[in-house]
Amino acid sequence: MAGLELRGIRKDYGGTAVLKGIDLSIADGEFVVFVGPSGCGKSTLLRVIAGLETVTAGDIHIDGTEVTRTAASDRGLAMVFQSYALYPHMTVSQNMSFALENMGIAKAEISSRVDRAARMLRLTDYLQRKPAALSGGQRQRVAIGRAIVRDPKIFLFDEPLSNLDAELRVATRKELAALHAEIGGTMIYVTHDQVEAMTLADRIVVLNGGRIEQIGTPLDLYNRPANLFVAGFIGSPRMNLLPTELVRGEAAGDVTGRAATLGIRPEHVEPCQEAEADLTVRIDLVEQLGGETFLYATGPNDTPLTIRCDGQSRLVRGDLLPVRFSRDHLHRFDAAGLACRPEPLLARSHS
Repeated sequence: MAGLELRGIRKDYGGTAVLKGIDLSIADGEFVVFVGPSGCGKSTLLRVIAGLETVTAGDIHIDGTEVTRTAASDRGLAMVFQSYALYPHMTVSQNMSFALENMGIAKAEISSRVDRAARMLRLTDYLQRKPAALSGGQRQRVAIGRAIVRDPKIFLFDEPLSNLDAELRVATRKELAALHAEIGGTMIYVTHDQVEAMTLADRIVVLNGGRIEQIGTPLDLYNRPANLFVAGFIGSPRMNLLPTELVRGEAAGDVTGRAATLGIRPEHVEPCQEAEADLTVRIDLVEQLGGETFLYATGPNDTPLTIRCDGQSRLVRGDLLPVRFSRDHLHRFDAAGLACRPEPLLARSHS
């Protein structure tokens, strides 16, 4: 396995800049996930690492060796695509061993690698089947197995679960996490699904418009977003973002006059008495999920607000609800959209 370093990576298509100066270091054995909206450059960045796209500028180093102009086949990487790309006329065993045969590896070694990968991925009973006889989840596991047997320096995954239904996505996500724990390989994973990102990653790289917005552990990004983009992108449902002038009381207190937006997660919005309220909202939709309830509401100036409550709620559409924001979980952002650290409430009260 190996680490990866990207220095000043740019990628232009004609006159359009897709990657605008990416600097990133990934440690040996890390599981790093690239997330961001469609068109942010995450798949292009993965293809640049793989060698499937050339860079316009910048350097790529794998395991300390520069590979910027090295052919994809010589980088020692393995990529798993969104489409399974299995050979339909070959069995599972043949699909997994095909690349090794072309590399001239001995038959006994090929058999050993295929058997090991099949055990990891619970494919031993399917080795003699052809892809048409497999479910979507089994086909994706074969594609992952084909990467494992190559014993690559780095695994690259390009939205590998997006073709699976919700139940299979959860099951296969668990298998990927277990696989990483077992083999300890360096893995880079592209997804638009932040649940995948939050549950799989050691670190998440948030991309937007060809640039890195923030890098950190899942909980770092969730608890300490660097800017409004990350605050609104990470978390499901997303963070509530409100202009400070719509909020009553000390919760709207700015940071030396700089705060323009207040952020609060749905689980940190608390129903309360009117006298304690930071805001009064009108309930538009109640989602009863049994163990928890999501309230979708509207505040002043039609500002949306999402509230997560434990258990079940008797509220219905049209109800008015006073709410208070947990003081320990407030986020404030300045006019440029950057996070700013508030002064302690106690310090403000004595000023």
